[in-house]
Amino acid sequence: MPNEKSAVSTPDAPAAIGPYSQAVRSGDLLFLSGQVGFDPATREVVEGGLEAQTRQVLANVEAVLRATGLRFADVVKTTVFLKDMGDFVAMNAIYGESFAPEGVIPPARSTIEVARLPKDALVEIEVLARYPAA
Repeated sequence: MPNEKSAVSTPDAPAAIGPYSQAVRSGDLLFLSGQVGFDPATREVVEGGLEAQTRQVLANVEAVLRATGLRFADVVKTTVFLKDMGDFVAMNAIYGESFAPEGVIPPARSTIEVARLPKDALVEIEVLARYPAA
């Protein structure tokens, strides 16, 4: 059924820390909850500042995408939450490695500065992906 929805979960990304799913599939869309730089094993924010956290966020996003048979190229929209917009250039460079490699159309994106993120993380990214037509 096109309006049916199902929860997605993988041990390769941090478990939800509240009453939400890592991702939800509805029809040909996958709504990935915001990911912060949690190490899936320790459930703590990785050390190393914005760059390390952004890389971990993207690893977590990739793990959930992979668990559903998708990849970064299937992402159509992202929302990036930054604790400090002064980190935009550094985040953007790392983000581009995953979402805008040569020959790939990058997703639409919004970037928002926020006062605080879970566990005082510096960056959070949520994703909307679409399953390719069969």
